[in-house]
Amino acid sequence: MTRKRLSLPDSALRERMKTTSGRFTSLKARLRSRLEERYGSGHRPLGTEDAADHEVTVASYNIHKCVGTDGRFDPRRIAAVIAELDADVVAIQEADKRFGRRQGLLDLAALEGTGLRLVPTSEASDGHGWHGNALLLKRGEVEAMRRLTLPCAEPRGALLVDLALPAGPLRIVAAHLGLLRQVRRWQVRSILEAIEEGPRRPTLLLGDLNEWRPGRRSSLHDLGPHFGHVPHGLLSFPSYFPVVALDRVIGSPGLVTGLAVHDTPLAQVASDHLPLKARIDIPKALGEIETEAA
Repeated sequence: MTRKRLSLPDSALRERMKTTSGRFTSLKARLRSRLEERYGSGHRPLGTEDAADHEVTVASYNIHKCVGTDGRFDPRRIAAVIAELDADVVAIQEADKRFGRRQGLLDLAALEGTGLRLVPTSEASDGHGWHGNALLLKRGEVEAMRRLTLPCAEPRGALLVDLALPAGPLRIVAAHLGLLRQVRRWQVRSILEAIEEGPRRPTLLLGDLNEWRPGRRSSLHDLGPHFGHVPHGLLSFPSYFPVVALDRVIGSPGLVTGLAVHDTPLAQVASDHLPLKARIDIPKALGEIETEAA
């Protein structure tokens, strides 16, 4: 299965999908049901009510360098999807050009209305992230930030950011892992080593982890001792017909209380990935840490 083949269907297929939308919607629902029967679903409803004061809404979004499934480069459309998320923290993947100066691709002016600000993580003056990983923050302050270079034949990286939020302390690991399973295992171990070097705090690993396998065959299996059981992910790729779980939001015990795919008409065309949106409870996760330490 190649990412390129799934990401950008040819124009004839796109038109067919538009004219037979009812049939495709039914097919997607049946396929999703069969996949969830086989692998289980990590879906935990966010609920329609407002989050409690101590809860935080986070999201992860691979923006495909702002190129949609219609082949059009449109950063403002990406900004509109991010506005739909209405999140307090957003991890972005593929936020920069892949080669050369790694120039940033986000439309920061269009993002101003969301209340989110770009956390400075790039080493380039006009970059938005680290190996394409960017972080947007609505409230709170950055206490510490590390750029991790992950082992891989191709350049890959992750951000490890300690945040002081109104709800409490939170460690974010924003990552985009490699395409080969063994390489992803090395990258996961590298991330775990970096996490364990710092003090214990509620930790969230989120991003395009490029892993769809469940259980022991998964390159994410080694996360278990730190994060607890890692369920099969939610179907988020490709955005117009999601059948693969590549994107993840994984929290330390007690942290993630709700998790869902953000599937809207705009999100289906803005990128080849659908965003994931989660609700987290930092005080609850802190309680788990204190109980374990006692």
